[in-house]
Amino acid sequence: MSYENNGGAVDLNSERTATAVLVLGDGTAFHGFGIGAEGETVGEVCFNTSMTGYQESLTDPSFAGQLITFTFPHIGNVGFNDEDIETSGIAANGLIIRADITDPANWRAVGSLDEWLKTRKLVGISGVDTRRLTHFIRKSGAPNGVIAHRKDGKFDIAALQEKAASWPGLEGLDLAKEVSCKEPYEWAETNWRIQSGYGAQETPDRHIVAVDYGVKRNILRCLAELGCRITVVPATATYDDIMALKPDGIFLANGPGDPAATGKYAVPVIRECVDSGVPTFGICLGHQMLAIALGAETMKMHQGHRGANQPVKDLITGKVEITSQNHGFVVKRDSLPDGVTETHKSLFDGVVEGLEIDGKPVFSVQYHPEASPGPHDSQYLFKRFIDLVDRKNA
Repeated sequence: MSYENNGGAVDLNSERTATAVLVLGDGTAFHGFGIGAEGETVGEVCFNTSMTGYQESLTDPSFAGQLITFTFPHIGNVGFNDEDIETSGIAANGLIIRADITDPANWRAVGSLDEWLKTRKLVGISGVDTRRLTHFIRKSGAPNGVIAHRKDGKFDIAALQEKAASWPGLEGLDLAKEVSCKEPYEWAETNWRIQSGYGAQETPDRHIVAVDYGVKRNILRCLAELGCRITVVPATATYDDIMALKPDGIFLANGPGDPAATGKYAVPVIRECVDSGVPTFGICLGHQMLAIALGAETMKMHQGHRGANQPVKDLITGKVEITSQNHGFVVKRDSLPDGVTETHKSLFDGVVEGLEIDGKPVFSVQYHPEASPGPHDSQYLFKRFIDLVDRKNA
């Protein structure tokens, strides 16, 4: 609808009444049209360059605390279904898109995206100049923001600005406790197939304990597909809790928030897991906290990596893979201690994308080999983990 900053405006669609507004902490306001639930939601405004998988992204727990701006304009074209979700719990805080939600045109759709957003009580806004917003984020960093959706179109911009400006932000924030499971549970569901949907692992021959800092379901499916029985435990599980389950391997999950904040209780446990000699694999937040456990440091990025088109080089094989990513923190390269080898590197900005411990069956990556959404270039990493487990048990 319009973009305002210090009184200026760019008119995008003058014949419709604005029913939503995105207000940033500096007072910048983007007017548009409300989608999903009415109300207000606050968070860090980020942008996601994925061209598919909006439902998977909106249900990814790693997006907790964030308002997702999709740079791809045709959001809603495959509707929604009951299979393409990564969690039934807390995930993204809000949705920002350019065009009106597209009518669903997909054989798997069971309804419209707007209907699904209302069901999940997710507040969103359309009609935003997402190119301009993305440029703003790239230049200034990810800002705090508030999406407000009211049918009457009446907004107190000053109050919304104050709400955005006073939100503490993701730095120093532990969100893993909010998105994690509360009790351990078993997982056996395997990958989706067009003929039959999701399957079930009925003859597992390995036991993996997954520590849930905000785990995506497709990660668990990828492990189950390779013959694993999986026990998922809460983020606050102790070393004794984990080892009492007699794991053949330990998986450190993805998740939202600041790894240093979650690491206050998770890092000592991870350090003991590493010392135990049990093969260990970390993804995203799990990767970052593993690095901290080994003596490295993390920092918040200017804008983060979010999308399914991120090139990463495997420094061991020399191969380049296109990856799916969702992170706003990164491991500081110059803080990696002796005995820890960087295995993967971003070809966008050169940041650390993977590491391993010399002489130990422990490794991690910053990106998402399970994709969902995204390419499957990196799914070999799950097999690498299982090979470590099998060699340990041989």
